[in-house]
Amino acid sequence: MEDALLWFCNWSTLGVCAGLKLPQIYAQLAARSARGISLPSLLLELAGFLVFLRYQCYYGNPLLTYLEYPILIAQDAALLLCVFHFNGNMKQAAPYMAVFVSSWFILSLQKWIIDLAMNLSTFISAASKFAQLQYLWKVRDSGAVSALTWGLAAYTCATRIITTLMTTNDFTILIRFVIMLALNLWVTATVLRYRKPVIKAE
Repeated sequence: MEDALLWFCNWSTLGVCAGLKLPQIYAQLAARSARGISLPSLLLELAGFLVFLRYQCYYGNPLLTYLEYPILIAQDAALLLCVFHFNGNMKQAAPYMAVFVSSWFILSLQKWIIDLAMNLSTFISAASKFAQLQYLWKVRDSGAVSALTWGLAAYTCATRIITTLMTTNDFTILIRFVIMLALNLWVTATVLRYRKPVIKAE
């Protein structure tokens, strides 16, 4: 029974994450706008994902417990490029990408660096959610923000709480997922609250 639950949680998480950001990317492309999407939030989220993936690789944790993160990073990078494109700032994307790539190598130079970064990544990821919330509270319009993407993110956090308890039982990772679950649900509710009805042309 436990093996079946672990299998379901791992593979359903991977399945969801394979297209997690696609509704958000589609919403941007359809609206041809990045309205409602917080750039600081996206950058912080990408940083948190990068640190988490590096931490898991560094300690050799089971691959299935974090395999979705390369997929999420790739989708976040595509989403970031869309935001820069629709904001007319494509040239600004290059320095950010350079920082993220160099960070991958710097994080593993010393054990204390990756441990410290992992502890900070929870705060970084939480800050990314608060940045999105703050932006939504400010503009009071969820615009091109996808509630489906945020809802699915909450689901993956819930399944990762289960898989962490059943495999590594890493307290640092567990706390991260509990906090992210609560914040993802909060953002989802806020997006739905500020969703404006689409007025169809006659």
